[in-house]
Amino acid sequence: MKPIQPEPQDWRELLGKIISDPAEKQRIAQELGVRTITLTRWVSRESDPRPQNLRRLLNVLPEHRELLLELISEEFEDFSAGVLEDSSKDIPSEFYTRVFSARASINESLRFWSICTLILQQALGQLDPDRLGMAITVVRCMPPFNGGKIRCLRESVGQGTPPWSGDLEQQGMLLGAESLAGYVVTTCRPAAIQNIPQDRSPLPAHQAAFEVSAAAHPILFTGRLAGCLLISSTQPNYFLSPARLSLIQSYADLVALAFESEDFYESQDIELQMMPSHEVQKNYFANFRQRVTQVMKEHPAHNLQAEQMVWQQLEEELLQLTPPVEV
Repeated sequence: MKPIQPEPQDWRELLGKIISDPAEKQRIAQELGVRTITLTRWVSRESDPRPQNLRRLLNVLPEHRELLLELISEEFEDFSAGVLEDSSKDIPSEFYTRVFSARASINESLRFWSICTLILQQALGQLDPDRLGMAITVVRCMPPFNGGKIRCLRESVGQGTPPWSGDLEQQGMLLGAESLAGYVVTTCRPAAIQNIPQDRSPLPAHQAAFEVSAAAHPILFTGRLAGCLLISSTQPNYFLSPARLSLIQSYADLVALAFESEDFYESQDIELQMMPSHEVQKNYFANFRQRVTQVMKEHPAHNLQAEQMVWQQLEEELLQLTPPVEV
């Protein structure tokens, strides 16, 4: 019969027990971005971690989150309030006013990009306050060709914190049934994967660079879909918090204001196909701007129309590389 282990008296003692396993100590140090000796100094009270590192520790050790939060709060009185504020804060009411004002005043040709950029910048500040690493992208349905079905989605406006670049629009690719975004749009339900490299999740996902966990929420209007809001994090288990998922839903609802009514589609009009990997797609997108310029020379189209024509050309070319999905 094993002796009953006493409860740790403080968070430092708990952390000391956890990092007694050298492999676990190395993993925690790497995910926090600190040296292993730093963890030892925290445990021995030689130094105190920065507040953002304490918050990261909760995400790195989700199985100990509740106890850690309780014990850390005993030593640092304001810590619990700060964590709750970061994860459960609503979108400020004055920000809604800014979005409504932008929708009413911005020129139609710039409205979608301007409103999405405004919202994504605000969302990054709330969802990644410590800049641990996050990318947020508005994924929209590719308009059907000649009245057919919607066969893929397009990554459009995107914002990120390091290691991602601030503006992700130029890195946008096409997504299909093989992606988390595709699953969310097809089922019209939100979804999250907490650890893409390790989870044996039935949810589809092809891991992008730096991405460890991901969540997506459909963008809806009167039961019709325009796409989804896709969020990637460098941290495992970043989307376990119900409050954080609720905040993502609120931002997805707000992003819907950037779309026009004709950008929303009935679910029966969506039959997503498989799309090639990002690595394969990069070769096709390498000369995107040159193709847009060529289209504008050949057709009396302005830039946005020419871009849409090139997206449709690329969609057709990429779909030829993968077998169709049977519906």
